[in-house]
Amino acid sequence: MADYPPRGNSVPTERDRLPVAALLALAMTGFICIATETLPAGLLPQMADGLGVSQAYAGQSVAAYAIGSLLAAIPLTIATQTWPRRLVLLITVFAFIAFNTLTAVSQDYWLTITARFFAGAAAGLAWSLLAGYARRMVPPHQQGRAMALAMVGTPIALAFGVPLGTWLGTAIGWRMGFGVMSALSVGLVVWILIAVPDFPGQKNGKAMRLGPVAAMPGVRAVLAVVLFWMLAHNLLYTYIAPYSALAGLGDRVGLILLIFGVAALLGIWITGRLIDHALRSSVLTALSAFALTALILTLFGTNPVVLLVSTAIWGLTFGGAATQIQTALADAAGQGADIALSMNVVVWNGAIAGGSVLGGILLESVGPASFPPVVLILTLIGLGIAFTARATGFPQGTRLAQP
Repeated sequence: MADYPPRGNSVPTERDRLPVAALLALAMTGFICIATETLPAGLLPQMADGLGVSQAYAGQSVAAYAIGSLLAAIPLTIATQTWPRRLVLLITVFAFIAFNTLTAVSQDYWLTITARFFAGAAAGLAWSLLAGYARRMVPPHQQGRAMALAMVGTPIALAFGVPLGTWLGTAIGWRMGFGVMSALSVGLVVWILIAVPDFPGQKNGKAMRLGPVAAMPGVRAVLAVVLFWMLAHNLLYTYIAPYSALAGLGDRVGLILLIFGVAALLGIWITGRLIDHALRSSVLTALSAFALTALILTLFGTNPVVLLVSTAIWGLTFGGAATQIQTALADAAGQGADIALSMNVVVWNGAIAGGSVLGGILLESVGPASFPPVVLILTLIGLGIAFTARATGFPQGTRLAQP
């Protein structure tokens, strides 16, 4: 089975040209995953009124989505690993069409929560698929760049998902906001059929099981880094509003998130340039810079200029995180890459939930000034794990991608 589509001698190459249209279709899938997840955050008042519940209850639509991803990623990935890859990708997009449409027309709170749960399940399957799919489209020396392009939808959605939801809720109503997500998904189906090549799934005799993949030392090391890195990130990101108030920027959260998002886009571009020959260095640099940012915020975070500059550095370090982590994880897992990436979905979403819980406890018991020191400790633990995983999870030198 070839790792990437064969190319005839008549096709010009720059050491094999990237299939940009196909990779951007994967990026659009990631954008829809994140935008669908974050959309309610900008629509809570309208959703609460429309469903006849409190905003706290409406906010559980975000939790339902995350739980769906958390619970479904591994079993769905294992169940579909022998299926053709484009079929699985199309199933996830059709699921977004169905469940976003159901959310848009639902008049019942629990039906809405159920639709959100299954949309999250579709996202869990999509996230376990996208990185491995991007890798198979290109030769090994371009896999990092391909994944960086396929992941570009994530920081865009993180930067603009909540503002987009707020604008849609004001302009056309919250139900039409979810309708727009369905319409984008319909267009994505056409895009996938035109531009994205198909690949076979694993043969039945080569299908991987969860246990052996989880036991791989490199997989364990990378997932441990994910846990501590994303715990630190989500603690601060989830509660950026109360933290920014310490610097007198409580009413400028939109600006802070915009700075973060733009910096994250730059971060993913830098990662795409470096990842294939400096994966280890880029991960260690990102974690070190994030730790330094947390230290600066600990000491000077009440200064608004320091907060804005620190946010830009933070976004820069986070932008390439998904690409760096998934590249390292897929390299470490080899043929078990899809299963390892489904485990990443679980750990990543668990860290989102954990960051929210930990941040809430700190906010209530100590106050938002406690966030940077805790972020610093968590990041240093992740940095230590990444530094010691020089033989497996984050090996030294130019990466040698696995098929």
